[in-house]
Amino acid sequence: MKKRDEPGFAEEYNLSGGQRGRHAAAYRRGTNLVLIDPDLVAEFPTREAVNEALREVAEQRRHPLAATAE
Repeated sequence: MKKRDEPGFAEEYNLSGGQRGRHAAAYRRGTNLVLIDPDLVAEFPTREAVNEALREVAEQRRHPLAATAE
């Protein structure tokens, strides 16, 4: 993060309403953000589509014989 006296810190930035450490706990927990390749975005354009596909794969991995019996 740039300090006020560093080059590139614009004078018009107003930090008076800022709260130090506001997101620190979430940052320590990490993230589960995963970027998918552009060619897959066409197949899975929404969060719901991605989650549905992943749930199907997870189910097949948990019960591999049930998936082939259908």
